Amino acid sequence: MQKIKAGDEVMVIAGKDKGRRGRVIRVLPERDGIVVENANKVKKHKRANPQANDSGGIIEQEKPLHRSNVAIYNPNTGRPDRVGIRDGEAGQRVRFFKSDNTLID
Repeated sequence: MQKIKAGDEVMVIAGKDKGRRGRVIRVLPERDGIVVENANKVKKHKRANPQANDSGGIIEQEKPLHRSNVAIYNPNTGRPDRVGIRDGEAGQRVRFFKSDNTLID
């Protein structure tokens, strides 16, 4: 089970966007990467493709961050937090915040 999933609200704890919060758009487990909206934005020069009716230009897009540089945001404490995994009801594994033991949806 992954500790951070798509749709979770996370906070960047290291790098140029330290302190920024956003939702996880995509998780890349093979690269240990996480794409967070409005974090780690880069400008990319895109070449025009007239056959596909694409105009060129400079576009901004989010690039993946390493999973060690983000922490899940705990709305109860208002701070980033660590995630634990334990067995819940009916034998299912559930995620919880380590600071206050509340379940993550």
